[in-house]
Amino acid sequence: MTVSGGSPGSVASGRVVRARGRRIALLLVAAIFVALTVVGALGTVRYVSTFWLYRGFPPPSVPHSVVVRGPGGPRQVPVVAPAVQNITVPSPALGRYADPVTVVLPPGYASHPGRRYPVLYLLHGFPGLPAQYLNVGQVSAAEAALVAAGRMKPMILVLPTGTRSSLGLGNTEWANGVRGGSGWETFVAHDLVNAIDARYRTIRNGAARGIGGLSAGGYGALNIGLHHPGQFGLLESWSGYVRADRIPAIFGRSPAVRSYNSPSAWITAVAPQARADHTYIWFYSGASDSLAPQNRAFAAQLATLGVAHHFFLAPGRHNWQLWRGFMPQALITASDHLTHG
Repeated sequence: MTVSGGSPGSVASGRVVRARGRRIALLLVAAIFVALTVVGALGTVRYVSTFWLYRGFPPPSVPHSVVVRGPGGPRQVPVVAPAVQNITVPSPALGRYADPVTVVLPPGYASHPGRRYPVLYLLHGFPGLPAQYLNVGQVSAAEAALVAAGRMKPMILVLPTGTRSSLGLGNTEWANGVRGGSGWETFVAHDLVNAIDARYRTIRNGAARGIGGLSAGGYGALNIGLHHPGQFGLLESWSGYVRADRIPAIFGRSPAVRSYNSPSAWITAVAPQARADHTYIWFYSGASDSLAPQNRAFAAQLATLGVAHHFFLAPGRHNWQLWRGFMPQALITASDHLTHG
C-alpha cells in the first residue's frame, strides 16, 4: 500500500516554514541572551558601583533615637542629623586650584548661632576620596549618635580632597611636592584652615583644632601636624605610616627631603615644641598590618621623648572594617582632647 507524502509544493512549503521557525527561535534565543547579558552587565556595574561606594557595608543611616541610661532609668533621646555641605577652597599653595571640600556641621550648629566649635580635619587615604568617610566610615552618622548619647561634644568635621583626580587615583601623600602647584601640606595647614575659620563658627586656635586620617591620610596628618607645631593640638593616625616612601614624583630624590617628610625622623627636632604645646598623638594599627612594626617603634620614640600619646594594636588588617569599627573611639578621643566653646 502506498501512502502519499503530499505534493512537492506542500513539502517544500513545510520545509520553508520549519526553517523560518528555526530562525525565529534562534533569534529569540539570541535576543534573550543579549537581554540577560545586558541585565547582567548592568547588575554587575551596579554591584561594583555599590561595593565601591559602601565597601560591602550597608548604606549610611542616622538612627532616629538612641537609648541613654541614667539614674532615672533608660530613655530614648532623638538623634539630630548633621548638615553636610560641599564647598571649594581656592588655594595659592596649589596654584589657585579650587579643592573640593566636604564640611559636616554638627547637630545644633544651626539652632545655636552664638556657639563656636572645635574642628577635626580628616584626610583620606590613597586611592580614596573624602566621600568614603561618609559612605563607608559613616562618620557623620557616628557623630550624630554619639552627641545624642552624650558620649562626645559636637565638632565640625572637614574632609578635603587630597588629589586632583575625580576618581581618587592621584597620589599626593598630602605633602608639599617638588613640582609647582603641589603644596598639599601648605594647603591643609594654612589655606584650608584659614578658609574654614573665615566661613564657619570655629574656635580659632590650635587647642581646638585636630587633624587625623587613615592610611596615607594618617601619615599626612602626622607629617603636617609635626611640621606646623601649635596649629593642631591633636594628631590622629589610623593605620598610617611614619616613613616617607620613595616616590620621586613627590619627594624628588633627596634623602634629606624624605627625612624631613618622615615623622619618625622629624619627631626628635620638634619634640620640645610638641611638649610645650601639649600636642597629643593618638594612633593605632591593625595587628596584622605590615605597618604595625614601624608604628610600634614610633610609639617607643614618643615615650622616650616625653611626647603625650596613646598607641594600640587592634585585631584586624589594613581595611575599612578596622577603621569603621574604631570610628566612634576616634571621634570621642578628638572630642575629649580639643577645647570646646
